[in-house]
Amino acid sequence: MALAKIEITPLDQNGVKQEAKKVQALFNPNSYSISKSVSWSEQRSVTHNAPMIEFGGGGSRELSLELFYDVTEPVNDKKESDVRKLTDKLVALTRIKRDLGRPPVIVVSWGDDSSSRFDFPFTGVVTSLRQNFTLFSSDGKPLRATLTLAIKEFLDWKKDELETDPEFTTRLVKRGDTLSSIANSVYRDPRLWRVIAETNQIDDPRRLTIGARLAIPKLD
Repeated sequence: MALAKIEITPLDQNGVKQEAKKVQALFNPNSYSISKSVSWSEQRSVTHNAPMIEFGGGGSRELSLELFYDVTEPVNDKKESDVRKLTDKLVALTRIKRDLGRPPVIVVSWGDDSSSRFDFPFTGVVTSLRQNFTLFSSDGKPLRATLTLAIKEFLDWKKDELETDPEFTTRLVKRGDTLSSIANSVYRDPRLWRVIAETNQIDDPRRLTIGARLAIPKLD
């Protein structure tokens, strides 16, 4: 079984993965971290021994990871003379895209991403990128680099509201899924695929993105 590598895929303006621009890590990181802040405020009173605490909203999760690059040996049977030819693919994810007016939203995948219980896929935007070059050729070209990435979670508010609304549930699209098969699974009637298509504004029911989360409305 082949080793699963971390993959970073930008999304277009419609939220569809741009597979042709996918970046695969040369080496997997030894570790990664995910942090999340939750805001609570204190309402103090001189007549109470402790303040009343009120929930002020959840902060975005942040994924931090280090990726190592080394071109002193051939990469995929190809000899590279400058490690920046590989690392610049990640640098491109921090630059403004003309069609978007901003850097792209990205999806970080690693191995089995078929369950929302896992950390991956992680959808977010690059908020920080640091490159550290540590080995150079005789003509000054960098051969090794460590990239430190900070990626802040990007949340589609509409989809998040659907997920927290008790009238809706969600479903992660897996390989081989169709709207008819999903409708048959949740409603026991494949003919109700149109309900799911209309809720998620799907124009082409034959084209589903693996890893996408669909809102599944409850029927009366």
